[in-house]
Amino acid sequence: MLIETERLRLRQLSDDDAEFVLRLLNEPSFIQNIGDRGVRTLDDARAYIANGPIVSYEKHGFGLLLVELKESGTAIGICGLLKRDVLPEPDIGYALLPEFWSQGYAHESATAVLHNARNVLGLNRILAVVNPDNASSIRLLVRMRFQFDRMVRLTEDAAEVKLFALTSMQPASRSSQ
Repeated sequence: MLIETERLRLRQLSDDDAEFVLRLLNEPSFIQNIGDRGVRTLDDARAYIANGPIVSYEKHGFGLLLVELKESGTAIGICGLLKRDVLPEPDIGYALLPEFWSQGYAHESATAVLHNARNVLGLNRILAVVNPDNASSIRLLVRMRFQFDRMVRLTEDAAEVKLFALTSMQPASRSSQ
């Protein structure tokens, strides 16, 4: 799977991305807003890729994708769809390295993933889960027309997170992109 936008390329993760995944998953902002995945070594990162995104590609036809700058090939984050057993529909997830925040990359990559979900995968409803303290992600979801649904726990012992839903899967207007 390859998705391209004006500035970005989104592609499936592979073993070759382990060093980047190790760095991203250990960013303090990732741990605070998404969670500690226990990835501490390159072997852990390879296992994370193999047991998460690669299994998801094979099982569901989608998963988290590496987001890279088109011009340079620099990896800047991940964005894609996840299918969690505890949620009825896939949810969108995204995370960028802090030096690439506030440049429109999260919106651009998430919009491309939603377009692919609707037009290629034929999905009509996408969910999103977000830490209630993550104001920037909440603003992004609202900008993309997600609506707050309810508070949920993804595991019995996890903190509550906000669940958003995008049901119409209509593209955002050009003026809001």
